[in-house]
Amino acid sequence: MSHEEFVAGYAAGSLRVRVDRERAAKLVSARLLLPFVLLPVLGLAVALALTGYLVAGIGLFLATFALRHFIRASGQGFVLSRALQDPAFYEQVVVAGVLSVD
Repeated sequence: MSHEEFVAGYAAGSLRVRVDRERAAKLVSARLLLPFVLLPVLGLAVALALTGYLVAGIGLFLATFALRHFIRASGQGFVLSRALQDPAFYEQVVVAGVLSVD
């Protein structure tokens, strides 16, 4: 199915679109380079806790995990909205098995 047919069918409501939750979460994490962003922040949280700022360190640590969870949970919506806008991204996620259209 071409991108134009996908967009028109989705707008008309005649298509059933499935986005694999796990694959979408991995795709979004990889695109945002999430591990490379979160690891230094987690290190900072541990450093704060070890230098006497225990409450700030725990707060930053928990906020980091909350951010990770939020980004991974919103992966399905990101993939669908981006696939509707970008033909190249649509082809990429269909080939990768992240998005399937019935």
